Amino acid sequence: MDKHLGLTEEIEFKTLTESREELEDIGQNCSANPTMGDIINRRFSRRSFLGGSLAVAAISTTVSPLALLTAEEAKANGVASRFDFKEVEAGVDEAHHVAEGYDADILLRWGDKIFADSPDFDPLNQTAGAQSRQFGYNNDYVGFIPLDGSPDHGLLVVNHEYTNAEIMFPNFARVEKVTEDGKEQDKVVLGDYTNELVDIEMAAHGGTVIEIRKVDGKWQPVLDGKYNRRISANTEMQLSGPVAGHDRVKTPSDPTGTKVFGTINNCAGGVTAWGTYMMAEENFNGYFGGELAEDHPEYKQLKRLGAPGGQYEWSKFYDRFDVSKEPNEANRFGWVVEVDPLDPASVPKKRTAIGRFKHEGCESVVNKDGRVVLYSGDDERYDYVYKFVTKGTYNPNDRAANMDLFDEGTLYVAKFDEDGTVTWMPIVHGEGPLTTGNGFASQADVLINTRLAADALGATKMDRPEDVQPNSKTGKVYVMLTNNTKRKEEEADAANPRAKNAFGHIIEISETDGDFASTKSRWDILLKCGDPSVAEVGASFSTATTENGWFGMPDNCAIDADGRLWVSTDGNNEKETGRTDGVWAVETEGEARGTSKLFFRVPVGAEMCGPSFNPTSDTFFLAVQHPGDAGLATYEKPATRWPDFRDDMPVRPAVVAVTKQGGGKIG
Repeated sequence: MDKHLGLTEEIEFKTLTESREELEDIGQNCSANPTMGDIINRRFSRRSFLGGSLAVAAISTTVSPLALLTAEEAKANGVASRFDFKEVEAGVDEAHHVAEGYDADILLRWGDKIFADSPDFDPLNQTAGAQSRQFGYNNDYVGFIPLDGSPDHGLLVVNHEYTNAEIMFPNFARVEKVTEDGKEQDKVVLGDYTNELVDIEMAAHGGTVIEIRKVDGKWQPVLDGKYNRRISANTEMQLSGPVAGHDRVKTPSDPTGTKVFGTINNCAGGVTAWGTYMMAEENFNGYFGGELAEDHPEYKQLKRLGAPGGQYEWSKFYDRFDVSKEPNEANRFGWVVEVDPLDPASVPKKRTAIGRFKHEGCESVVNKDGRVVLYSGDDERYDYVYKFVTKGTYNPNDRAANMDLFDEGTLYVAKFDEDGTVTWMPIVHGEGPLTTGNGFASQADVLINTRLAADALGATKMDRPEDVQPNSKTGKVYVMLTNNTKRKEEEADAANPRAKNAFGHIIEISETDGDFASTKSRWDILLKCGDPSVAEVGASFSTATTENGWFGMPDNCAIDADGRLWVSTDGNNEKETGRTDGVWAVETEGEARGTSKLFFRVPVGAEMCGPSFNPTSDTFFLAVQHPGDAGLATYEKPATRWPDFRDDMPVRPAVVAVTKQGGGKIG
């Protein structure tokens, strides 16, 4: 073993006391703005009470009829679904499962070659140089950009969100039994970091652009593809838009305030109509260390963002990640990055006009007036939903004319009202409270302090907004709200018992007359998630949903070529739901509205990410992230049904290509 990796038995171990989720989601919104729970309760309490909702059923029974439905009985219910696949059985094991009649082939795994001359993956001899030419870690967003107009040949673009050192580096971590509050539990104990380990982590972040092609019905990477590229935490990038060159983004290494090195914690993302790749920087706060003193020039907004989070050890080796040594460096993260995948030599641009927060997703749609509208959630409890509307319009005949559309436009934040309307409030310097007297000296200040600006405007606090997906066919927008277990009891009522909301819900926004740039819209709840057999949960799946069809913790989503909604989840597990995460097909229209079917499920410990279709929807690209995380204790000697799920190899995240046997559309 290489001692420079710290992979020896003589490591001095330290205890990892908090989970990654707790460190990332630390709830810094202390504003008095109403929560989505407040709004939902006020809007629906009387209607649900009079209509006899599932919440009322909790008073008289603890078992819903939904729990008794089989797939055949659901079909016999007479509610037709547009999804005709045979549903997967929910459960927990070390394998992945896909609907009958479909193939799920692993296309790329962490460490796989990206170039023809990339080194072979060797988990016991990892180096930053090797990782920079290999597929990165924890693949999240997956997008497909056709080449030559072909649905069977294109570029796969993939975000690499974060690293699990305890899984990546063999013998770097161990599990110890400890007793806390009278209960015995497991603690993950890590070894000491080295500069080399940090460099490997930095190289494993970012994104991958790689050419892929379907050959004899199976997808495979083209290793000599001219567009292949790795983007990392050290890749040179440009700040563009209103914040570029501002004093608050200048550093000793970049006195111009325009050149940034790297992108981190890229969660969900998007692909534009002109074929660029959008990378959303989410929990960037965890990469910064050092002391945030009250006299720090950026104290208020960094505290609001939870920085420094101290989740990673990078600040011990690189001063730029220490907020006490380089106070402005953190202001250069938390943006949306636009990459031109058709030019591997191009410099990615951080589009500051879109705002700075913990972006989950950046899906865009061309509006009927030609402007481009981009949606994004701020993934933290009690934070907000945003959209950005470009000033200029999309030109389908001139790709170059579209390349800087995201540098000018208006950023909006959502206020959800009791009467079912959504007010999109402009985040513009000089409007309302966003004035110099209130601490916003310019539009650059407003954008760097996006969360504080949204607080001042009175935006509605949401239950962890994640992916926000517009449906160009219907004018609807779907907001994934993962959960909020911190919601107080007094925010709930008998008609809508969603206090300590562990399972999340999905909001459907209807943009007025299909105008995605509208500043007044309508909203409704598509689903309240969770197990319908436990009436206290108050789930609202349709009665045609089977015992396998319900889910909790919606995270990412995709719209297929027919305008149908597919939802992936993050947080289902054996303890809380008796099932792993996966992808569910969800009906949004007609009598079947609210019906959900399980299409794919991941191995134990994994999160389901990605989901993205090729243009003809005959391939479904899915990302299996951190398989084995928090699951190895349950399966001490797992079988090898998931590649590398064994004792002598780190469990490797992977992108999976799902196709229908014999061809045809998914679903």
